[in-house]
Amino acid sequence: MQLHWLDWGAIALYAAGTLALGLFFARRNRDTEEYFLGGRSFPGWAVGLSIVGTAISSITFLSMPADAFKTTWVRFLPYACMPIAALIAGWIIVPFFRRGRTTSAYEYLEERFGPSIRVYGAATYVLAQLLRLSLVLYLIALLAHQLTGLEVTTCIVAAGIFVTAYTVLGGIDAVIWTDVVQTVVLASGSLLCLAVIVNLLPGGLSQIFEVAAAHDKLSLGTHIDGELVPLGWGFDLGTKTAPLMLLMSASFFLTEYTTSQHYVQRYCAARSLREARKSLLWAVAVAMPTWLFYMFLGTALFALFTVFPDPEASAMLDGTRRAEEIVPWFVLHHLPPGIAGLVVAAALAAGMSSLDSSINAISTVAIVDVYRRHWAPDRSEQHYLRVAWAIAGLAGVGMIAGATGLLYAEGPTLQDISIKLTSLLGGGILGIYAIGFTTRRGDARAIWGGIGCTAAFTLWTMGLFPDAWSVPFDTYYTAALGNLLAFAVGYLLALGMTRKDRDLSGLTLWSR
Repeated sequence: MQLHWLDWGAIALYAAGTLALGLFFARRNRDTEEYFLGGRSFPGWAVGLSIVGTAISSITFLSMPADAFKTTWVRFLPYACMPIAALIAGWIIVPFFRRGRTTSAYEYLEERFGPSIRVYGAATYVLAQLLRLSLVLYLIALLAHQLTGLEVTTCIVAAGIFVTAYTVLGGIDAVIWTDVVQTVVLASGSLLCLAVIVNLLPGGLSQIFEVAAAHDKLSLGTHIDGELVPLGWGFDLGTKTAPLMLLMSASFFLTEYTTSQHYVQRYCAARSLREARKSLLWAVAVAMPTWLFYMFLGTALFALFTVFPDPEASAMLDGTRRAEEIVPWFVLHHLPPGIAGLVVAAALAAGMSSLDSSINAISTVAIVDVYRRHWAPDRSEQHYLRVAWAIAGLAGVGMIAGATGLLYAEGPTLQDISIKLTSLLGGGILGIYAIGFTTRRGDARAIWGGIGCTAAFTLWTMGLFPDAWSVPFDTYYTAALGNLLAFAVGYLLALGMTRKDRDLSGLTLWSR
């Protein structure tokens, strides 16, 4: 089935509007303060919706409904820690980044531990984001190919050029305001999907709950050999249990809200500390219902295809086909013309809101933490702005090249490489910040010791050591354990080292 001309019209209208926003904000960019931070003038609600747009990608749009469609709601459990992490970040961590005129998350690392740790944080972030950009663009292209019938290479190039263009032109203004629009488009498209399902079911909304209850679809368990096995509530590192999944979730969200340039740049772009904190409250208030809705959408699709059996949907349930295909299948075969186009635009918007944030953040970190700090410290604002445009453009080119290369990859895929490299290089970053925030000890020597031990630990969990050194726990917990190890090793080394006198005013919880 191909898209109707009305669908193409909806997609074109969305694309034109997004590009127009980029061109509009391009007129404002006269220096890096505006290009990276929008003049530090954003309201909390806009920053919050932008955070949601960045967090929810096309993969989320496909994978969460797919999980609920095929299994249960167990995937939603980790998101329960998001509000706690947001409150900790907003009221304890964000003030550290609102001191003075901070632009980058890694400026704090230099103030607290020295320039080498700042460069480490910046370099690992840029590398991880370049890999992530390629992978996300590749997955967006696969989705666009499935929904539109266009060649995958064409989708990669078109989407890559489009996102790069409005991001390079508009800077953070374009990123945040297009994220706001994209979040609204995404929510509208998802609601339309549910409305059509409810209309198709003879029993309406109540029938979704009836079918879901009859098949245990709203539970937090897994189906094994046709039987529901409840999720364990112990503390066994060898399996995925509820408490440990929640701890993993807390580690993930704290890492994102505390150490990621995506978020720190937005805190700094808010017009005040109060607005920065409000942005996290807005993010929680919008993201939690959105994720909950995605799970319910998958359950609704299960109810629909239980009442009206479909061979293709059945194949996705029994594993013959990937469950992630269920949303595109429904969009193409059950939505009316025009509505399908809006949903396609919503799915693409979800991915693009992740890409634009990464491109702008790479440019910011490259200029603020490396180029202006070490290579060209005394140039004009116009010079830095031109270099920022060039770096953002190069990030877009690298993204397109990486996504295209994934089409022809043999052996380890880009996803495999991305997971391993980001685990290896970015492992323990939350532990490093935790030493900085919560203690008065530690310098670059201790932190490098923690980084080295965490890197060795991560290599071990990857299976790169002899088989006799097998990992006695589920590698799902690698990131959380790596953060604990980085903190423990870094702090113990700091205790044993000669303490250097440094002014820590405003840099720890005890001297703020």
